[in-house]
Amino acid sequence: MATPALWSPFRWLSPAGERARLQVFIFHRVLPQYDPLQPDEPDARRFAEVCAWLARWFHVLPLGEAVQRLRQGSLPAAAACITFDDGYADNHEVAQPLLKAHGLPATCFVSTAYIDGGRMWNDSVIEGVRRLPAGRFTGAELGLPDYDVGDAESRIAMYRDVLKRWKHLDPRRRGELSDELARRCGLDARSTLMLSRPQLRAMRDAGMDIGAHTMTHPILATLPEAEARDEIGGGRELLASWLGEAPSLFAYPNGVPRQDYSLRDVRLAQACGFDAAVSTAHGANLRATDPFQLRRFTPWDTQKMRFAARCALNLVQHDRQPLAKE
Repeated sequence: MATPALWSPFRWLSPAGERARLQVFIFHRVLPQYDPLQPDEPDARRFAEVCAWLARWFHVLPLGEAVQRLRQGSLPAAAACITFDDGYADNHEVAQPLLKAHGLPATCFVSTAYIDGGRMWNDSVIEGVRRLPAGRFTGAELGLPDYDVGDAESRIAMYRDVLKRWKHLDPRRRGELSDELARRCGLDARSTLMLSRPQLRAMRDAGMDIGAHTMTHPILATLPEAEARDEIGGGRELLASWLGEAPSLFAYPNGVPRQDYSLRDVRLAQACGFDAAVSTAHGANLRATDPFQLRRFTPWDTQKMRFAARCALNLVQHDRQPLAKE
């Protein structure tokens, strides 16, 4: 466990005990090197910097332990956790060695449908757009406008627009569209972007906690209750069969309260046997925070003091984004 420096201001913003404020950081990918098409995803050099900052400023705990101690009112000062969503192979290949070098525990939330050669719909869009030849892409057959693509900026603009248009479609239709776009762009059906089962087990054996993140990463709030239950419980059951133990932690896909999941889905997560669940609502967690709607946040700043300032602001404005309620 990393011990923050005594001068750390976070010790005062998040004191020990019953008044603690638990900050949970969220990541997705850690790229081997900078990718101009994904400028917001940290690469290994950048993530190593972040790990060094977190190790110095916070008591970084395993999420399961932190949740238990939050309930008990026994968290240390400047308590924090690190989480990853979706189950990318670079979490094992790039992120975990860096975490280990800095003595930091973490949790990886896995969507089971994409393990062993799958690819999430958003990655089919991004990687497809990457492969497009320069020029005009005619999108009418996919219900899209036309796009002029060439440099990284134009490709980013295209894939962000497509993601926005397709994000809340029916999951089956969204998958069909993204698969067709990938096919038209010459993208292979199978991918190495996501973890394999051997990598998943190796990551767990090396100390990474594994949590569930549904099977196909749907927007739960758009699903009938039976389908939502199958997604939440089915992902947990598959992970239990692969790892020999059922995960105790769950992450809502996309995770925006009242938009991506509802109070119904909170109750389903409880009924499926989880001990706690995380959202993507900004802020920090108090003892009174619903343990099935834990807040998560990560500063996007690349400069050290700006990153620190945004962490501090997140602790001060700990409940600025409402959670799902009756």
